[in-house]
Amino acid sequence: MIAALLGEFDWLQIVTLIISAMLIGINKTALPGIGVLPVVLLSMMFPGRLSTGLQLIMLAMADLMAVAYYRRKADWRIVLRLLPWAFVGLAIGSGVLRLIPPEEDLLMRRLIGGIVLGLMALNFIRARIAPDRMPTGIVAGGFFGTLLGITTQLANAAGPVASIFFLAMKLPKDKFMGCNAWFFLIVNYTKLPIFIWEGRITMESFQIDLLMIPFLLLGGIFGIYLLPRMPQKLFENIIQVLILISAVKLFF
Repeated sequence: MIAALLGEFDWLQIVTLIISAMLIGINKTALPGIGVLPVVLLSMMFPGRLSTGLQLIMLAMADLMAVAYYRRKADWRIVLRLLPWAFVGLAIGSGVLRLIPPEEDLLMRRLIGGIVLGLMALNFIRARIAPDRMPTGIVAGGFFGTLLGITTQLANAAGPVASIFFLAMKLPKDKFMGCNAWFFLIVNYTKLPIFIWEGRITMESFQIDLLMIPFLLLGGIFGIYLLPRMPQKLFENIIQVLILISAVKLFF
């Protein structure tokens, strides 16, 4: 059965799935900024809508691992500030997706990459001009929550947006990871029936992703080992660099 499932793909696609699974595991337990790299890898090797379905199943499985480890670390005031608006963003993202033809995957990636680059530019200006005045209240929560919903519905690429908001909240590493884990667990499991309805997840893609569980676990365990040994400032700098690289890659 395994041979029959993987027989549909060439060896390069199989290697891409394995690497993406390990990156998703690391993303969920140590480095949220790395989350767009699997988006790029999978979109290069698979049709756009299939690539997002393959990734979402792996993300949903890895979310369980992340929440199991960081379940007591979340600041629920922050998570609940974002969630209602994220659901609004999911609806908007579904509407936008209907307007983008299936063959226009590059347009979708550039749209998300441009949004992330714009946010990074604003964050850079804010850090230089008014480092203590990044808006993080109700209005900012509405803006970022809606944007998170749109970008995650379009291409599972909301990680950089969430990282920018959580960095602005000046969260320590463990609370950062706890908020990230719970927020995306709720959002990704909300997305699953939508993706199935849109035809982006099939029984075949689900079965293939089940084979990636060992690699998700391997990446997650590596992330759990890595995070406690990483200084807070280094953690923040690495995430910002990964956000920039991912956004540039998406855009170009």
